[in-house]
Amino acid sequence: MLRFILLCLLIHGFLFSLSSARPLPFALRISCGARNDVHTPPTNTPWFKDFAYTGGIPANATRPSFISPPLKTLRYFPLYTGPENCYIINRVPRGHYSVRIFFGLVNQNNFDTEPLFDVSVEGTQFCSLKSGWSNNDEQTFAEALVFLTDGSASICFHSTGHGDPAILAIEILQIDEKAYDFGPNWGEGVILRTATRLSCGDGKPKFDADSHGNHWGGDRFWTAIKTFGQQSDRIISVENSIKQASISPNFYPEALYRSALVSTDSQPELTYVMDVDPNRNYSIWLHFAEIDGSIRNVGQRIFDILINGDVAFPNVDILKLTGGHYTALVLNSTVAVNGRTLTITLQPKEGSYAIINAIEVFEVVSAEVKTSPNEVRALRSLKKALALPVRLGWNGDPCVPQQHPWSGADCQYDKVGNKWVIDGLGLDNQGLTGFLPNETSQLRHLQSINLSGNSIHGPIPASLGTIAKLEVLDLSYNFFNGSIPESLGQLTSLRTLNLNGNSLSGRVPAALGARLLHRASFNFTDNAGLCGIPGLPACGPHLSAGAKIGIAFGALIIFLLIITFAVCCWKRRQNILRAQNAARAAPYAKARTQLSRDIQMTMHHNQGHTRTPNENGRLIS
Repeated sequence: MLRFILLCLLIHGFLFSLSSARPLPFALRISCGARNDVHTPPTNTPWFKDFAYTGGIPANATRPSFISPPLKTLRYFPLYTGPENCYIINRVPRGHYSVRIFFGLVNQNNFDTEPLFDVSVEGTQFCSLKSGWSNNDEQTFAEALVFLTDGSASICFHSTGHGDPAILAIEILQIDEKAYDFGPNWGEGVILRTATRLSCGDGKPKFDADSHGNHWGGDRFWTAIKTFGQQSDRIISVENSIKQASISPNFYPEALYRSALVSTDSQPELTYVMDVDPNRNYSIWLHFAEIDGSIRNVGQRIFDILINGDVAFPNVDILKLTGGHYTALVLNSTVAVNGRTLTITLQPKEGSYAIINAIEVFEVVSAEVKTSPNEVRALRSLKKALALPVRLGWNGDPCVPQQHPWSGADCQYDKVGNKWVIDGLGLDNQGLTGFLPNETSQLRHLQSINLSGNSIHGPIPASLGTIAKLEVLDLSYNFFNGSIPESLGQLTSLRTLNLNGNSLSGRVPAALGARLLHRASFNFTDNAGLCGIPGLPACGPHLSAGAKIGIAFGALIIFLLIITFAVCCWKRRQNILRAQNAARAAPYAKARTQLSRDIQMTMHHNQGHTRTPNENGRLIS
C-alpha cells in the first residue's frame, strides 16, 4: 500500500512539474534573401527562408565577421525602391524580445563595399552604421531589447545616401518580461540598445554561449577581452559550477563567471574605457564571482566601483554579498553620460586586487510614440489607390523615427491622444495615376491637401467634407470628373480651393459660391461643365446633377408604364381570341351555326322567286 501511495505521489509530482513547466519562448530567425530554410553549424541553428516580409532584392552575401552567421544570401534595398524599407513580421506574441540584425556585404561587382544607413525597430531609431563597421566585429550587428505589443514586429532600414542597405539575417527571440529591469524608468516605453558585452579574461568569443542555458535568456554574444591594457591585469579561470547564474530574469550562462581579469601590483586599479554617443543614458551591468581560491574570507577583497569618476558602488566585497565562492553577483547602475567616453574603474580599498568577470553596457533609448493606427491605415489605402511610386517608399510608420518621416506626409504630435497625426499631404507633381479614396477622410487632422499636377481621375469624394480642419484643398490639373460635392460647403475653415484644370461639371455648390465674399481663394476655371458663379457660364439652361437624375428616373418610370400597358393589351387580345376559338369548337355551337347558315340560304333563295297569293292558293282569313 505504501509503495502504491509513493508511486501515485511521484506520478502526481511529475505531472505537476510538466503542467507548471514554462513553455519555450518564441523564436524566429530569418536568413535574408534565402529561398529555402537552412541550418547553420556548429549548433544546427534553424533559419527560415525570406518570403513575403519585405521588398528589396536578394543577392549573394559576403560575411563581414566571424560573428555573423554562416549564411550565403542577403537582401539589399536600392534607393529607387524608396528611402525606407521594412521587414514586417506578423503573428509575434506580445512580450519582451531581443531583436538582432546582422549586416552584410553584397558579393557582386560595382557595389559599395560598406553601405551606411540607419536602423529602427517599432518606429524608434536605435542604430546608425558608421564608417568602418565591417572591420569591427561588434558593429557587424545591432541588437535591441524591445517590447512588442501589437502582434507584429517592424524593423526598418533608412537610406542615408551612402550605399544600399544590405541585411544578412534577422533574429527575434523572446526573453523574460523582467529581463534587464534597471529601475523605475524601465518599461514598455524604453528600448535598450546593446553597446557592448564583454567576457573578461576569456580568450575565445562566447558565440552562442547561451544555447546551453535557459532559452529565456535569449542568445547573447559575448566579446572575449583578455586585457584592459597596459599590463594592468591578469587572467584567472576555473571549471567549477557557478551558483545563482542562470536564474530569472536574466538567465546568464555559467561560463560567463568561470574566467575573470584581476588587477596587478603594477596597476592596482582595473579600468575599462569605451567610446559612447554623448548626452545619452547608459545602463551598466557588472558581473562578479569569487573564483580566486586564495581569497578565503570576507574582507580579503574590497573595492569601489567608479563610473566616470563617481563612486557607483562603494566597498564591494563579493564573498560578503554572495555568501561564498563560485556564486554569481550582478550589479547594475544607470548613468547619464555627457561626454564621448564611458570609464569603469575598480579601485581596491582593502586586501587583495580588484576582479571582474563580465561587463554589459546598454544605451537607454526612449521609444517613439507611433502614428495613430487609423491614420496609418488611411495613408496605406491612399498609397494603394493613388498608385504611389515605389521611390516614395511609404513603408513603416509615417512619422517615426522623426529623422525619417514619409515624403509628402506632414506630421503633428497630438498631445490629447498621445499619438502622431497627419496634418498635411503634399504629393503634387508626383505622377500619381489612381483615384482619391473615401478613406482619405479618416485623416481627420488634415489642414492641407495638395495633389495638383497629377493624373488622378474619378469623382471628388463627398467624404472630404467631413475633414473639419481642412484649410487648403488643391486638386488642380488632374482628371477629376462629376460634380463638386455639396459637402465641401461644410468646410468652414477652407480658405483655398483649387479645382481648376479638371473635367468637373454641374453647378458650383451655393455654399462655396457664398464663401467667395469672405476672402476665400477658389479657382474653378478650365472645367467646361461647371456653372453658377461669376466667371463661369450661367446655369439657366443647365440642369443640376440632381435634376438630371430626377428626369432620368421619371423617364424610366414612364417607359416602364408604357411597356406594362402594352403587355396588358396584348394579353387581353390573346384571351379574347382563345375564347372565340374555344366557342367555335363546341358541338352545340356548330349546330346553331349550321342552322343559321340554312336559314340564310333559304332567305336568299326566296328573294329570287317571289310569288303572289293567287299563285300560292286561297288565303285563309
